[in-house]
Amino acid sequence: MRIALIAILAVVLIVAGRTMLWTLDESQQAIIVQFGEPIGDVIDDPGLHVKLPWQQVRFFDKRLLGWDGDVTQIPTLGREFILVDTTARWRISDPLQFLRSVRDERGARTRLDDIIDSVVRDMVSSTQLEEIIRSRDWNVDLDAIDDPVLVERDDVVLDERPKLGRELLEQEILTRARRLMPELGIELADVRIKRVNYIDSVRRQVESRMIAERQSIAERFRAEGQGRSQEILGEMQRELRRIRSEAAREAEQIRGDADAEATRIYGVAFGEDPEFYSFFRTLESYRALGPNSTLMLRADSDFFRYLEQSQAD
Repeated sequence: MRIALIAILAVVLIVAGRTMLWTLDESQQAIIVQFGEPIGDVIDDPGLHVKLPWQQVRFFDKRLLGWDGDVTQIPTLGREFILVDTTARWRISDPLQFLRSVRDERGARTRLDDIIDSVVRDMVSSTQLEEIIRSRDWNVDLDAIDDPVLVERDDVVLDERPKLGRELLEQEILTRARRLMPELGIELADVRIKRVNYIDSVRRQVESRMIAERQSIAERFRAEGQGRSQEILGEMQRELRRIRSEAAREAEQIRGDADAEATRIYGVAFGEDPEFYSFFRTLESYRALGPNSTLMLRADSDFFRYLEQSQAD
């Protein structure tokens, strides 16, 4: 009987130890719940603790927890439909209120989906796209931009700072969402917009517009190139005509000088011996006749004067 009592007592102690003793990790905080209602204060001291067998322990994480919202399609103030992907970091600041309002992390994430998505939608729909994408402290150096499309477009003002900017937009979203967190026992630490993109239909329109703009620039460059080509060809033709004109003028001058010199030489030669000069010129004319040439001349023609004289001699 004594052994049986000891065994029963040991079993009771083991069962009581398993149901009454519990440990708390450093990264957690806990609340004791009795019949569905929290009992006592929040326990955040790590180590071994005791509870009654009919009580339960609900554990809550002390660390920062992540929240990633669904990619949402939202129209901006300029009616551009964009896809917004948002993320946030939060922690459980009041476990008692957290337990009463959302009970667990799954319920908290559901409420965060509703609150943060609603605030993001309201802010994005009342903000221009440039304010969502650009930062307030982003300085644009227009001289460093070599894209003529951006420089020449009237609807894009590159050198004007955003009135709000991405950072202030995210800060405003965080401020508005925090107003609803205390009643949930949640502290919202940060909200960020991870990605912004056009929806498929708008993206295709933007791509088509970009292609059209690039084609327009290409056509303008081609037209400017053709105009420059015609200008260069025109200058080349004018220069070529000038060179040819100067060459022709110089050639005529050289010919004139040569003819004058030849005439002078002929004159000098004729003056030295007119008879020999006449004889020489006649012989030159004989050289022009071919072997099969036939001339019909009078007998007393000057052409045969020297031949007649040679026969007479």
